[in-house]
Amino acid sequence: MLTVLMATRNRARILHDVLESYCHLQQPLSGWKIVVVDNGSTDRTAQVLASFANRLPLHSAFESGPGKNHALNAGLELVEGDLTVFTDDDAFPHADWLVQLRNAADVHSDHSVFGGVVVPRWEVPPPPWIEWVASGPVYSITDPSLKDGPVGPYSIFGPNMAIRTALFQSGIRLDSSIGPCGSSYPMGSETELVLRLCNQGHKAWHVRLAVVEHLVRAEQMDQAWVMQRAIRFGRGRQRISPDRKLWMGIPRRLFRDIPKAGLRMAAARILFQREALFRARWYFNYFCGHAIEARTLERERRAHAQSCPEVLEKDS
Repeated sequence: MLTVLMATRNRARILHDVLESYCHLQQPLSGWKIVVVDNGSTDRTAQVLASFANRLPLHSAFESGPGKNHALNAGLELVEGDLTVFTDDDAFPHADWLVQLRNAADVHSDHSVFGGVVVPRWEVPPPPWIEWVASGPVYSITDPSLKDGPVGPYSIFGPNMAIRTALFQSGIRLDSSIGPCGSSYPMGSETELVLRLCNQGHKAWHVRLAVVEHLVRAEQMDQAWVMQRAIRFGRGRQRISPDRKLWMGIPRRLFRDIPKAGLRMAAARILFQREALFRARWYFNYFCGHAIEARTLERERRAHAQSCPEVLEKDS
């Protein structure tokens, strides 16, 4: 048996369409269930979940604690079976999605993590400049060149990944300090989890035939939104792999990288190079995200040191 686990918040309309697509899934021979954790929704999410109670093997829960990972950790208590499949409330699975993940987990018994394919599902036709976007960090789209086989942690995305349940039964949980929580947060919670598992010796496998379509909403095809995403991406990378060489609480290399990106932005503006300007802005914001999170981590360290003075003395 396997369990599909997702968190949702105030996306009743999209959630309804996603759950409707689940009604057409092929059934894995070992059976399955889906756990949806409502993370404090104030819209019609509860009614949508109730409307599918007799159409799907659906179990719902409510978690008021803010943050997607709080909700997913609560949902892990309801998981059954040997495989936990993670996805998002805006990811539409292909009909054989669970069958393909189930087959991969059964065949590759020496692997613990499985990542499927994520392709875009555009809510409206994308603008031409979308080709400049790094589709992985921005829209959680997998590299189309990936083949079946071993894969690194940075090639697995939250809308389509599976992990053997035994790892969670051993006490592993998602890090609640990272991932969606309000409008400002370090992103990359699934990456942090998979990276942590790989560092412990667990191996990951890419499943090319397990496909979901990740909805790209109209408002996400706005350059201002993409640039905010760059900041969250930088924050997440700094939290996942913190740069320890700091000056005034900021990674030293950023005193070189941020001005360099700024100069590239200025040059691109002067030369009317739209693509170059877009890419320079992305990296400028990405580096700023690193700086923001480095300062945040330093504040957290000092707050912790107030209750554990020996930590501050050791680091001084």
